[in-house]
Amino acid sequence: MWNKIRHNFDKYPARMNVARKIVELGLRVDLSGKIYCENVEISDVALARAVNVDRRTIKATVEVILRDDQLSNIFENIMPAGALLKKVAKDLELGVVEIEANAESPGILAQATQLISSNNISIRQAHASDPELEETPRLTIITQNPIPGILLSKFLDIKGVKRVSIY
Repeated sequence: MWNKIRHNFDKYPARMNVARKIVELGLRVDLSGKIYCENVEISDVALARAVNVDRRTIKATVEVILRDDQLSNIFENIMPAGALLKKVAKDLELGVVEIEANAESPGILAQATQLISSNNISIRQAHASDPELEETPRLTIITQNPIPGILLSKFLDIKGVKRVSIY
């Protein structure tokens, strides 16, 4: 997907930033050129402010997307991932483990969830950030109960894991 997006926007960094923000937020572009978060229309001006570009850049980006069948299909079908409970976990008495890892290492999610479940802790959410969107991709796992600190070293033993925060 990213190669196709880059191919169409490489010469226009501002447009690339718009396309990146649309994907990051899970926004979709419909055939009329309007931008939505689920069924809520997002104004060009609001998105332009978020990306720090002119609203004409939003329009130009959408036009490029709609002219290309493959891009159009991608951007018409993106969906937001939903609410991430990370910032309210403490208020909800949930646990959080945040793992910074090498995105090229397979099995980090599987091993982390196995470690959590083997300690009889239920997982409420798991969110892995896209390494194309973030310099430091993170795996965030929200648990029904706080994670015991004793598991910190076991998370660090997972191949590809660079740093772990438990809170």
